[in-house]
Amino acid sequence: MTPALLSDDDISKALLDLPDWIRTGDSIARTVEAPSFLAGIELVRRVAVAAEAADHHPDIDIRWRRVTFTLSTHSAGGLTALDMALAHEIDRLAVQS
Repeated sequence: MTPALLSDDDISKALLDLPDWIRTGDSIARTVEAPSFLAGIELVRRVAVAAEAADHHPDIDIRWRRVTFTLSTHSAGGLTALDMALAHEIDRLAVQS
């Protein structure tokens, strides 16, 4: 079953608890600057494990120490609670890098 899309108001409220994330159309994105290239790769590995467990996968762009995560529920055509939950998990993991 496809998750329900969040309303614009729901997205705005959810982003209040995700201050490092920005909305870009039907997605949210965050860039993390890791202390080293290997620390960035390790963050990507930890996010990959969490994403696989949630069966919800971000788009990931790695540029040396900068890692950008972009979330959207493609099957729903926009943002859902799955995206917000994974954003919170990425925030939790990013603190550890």
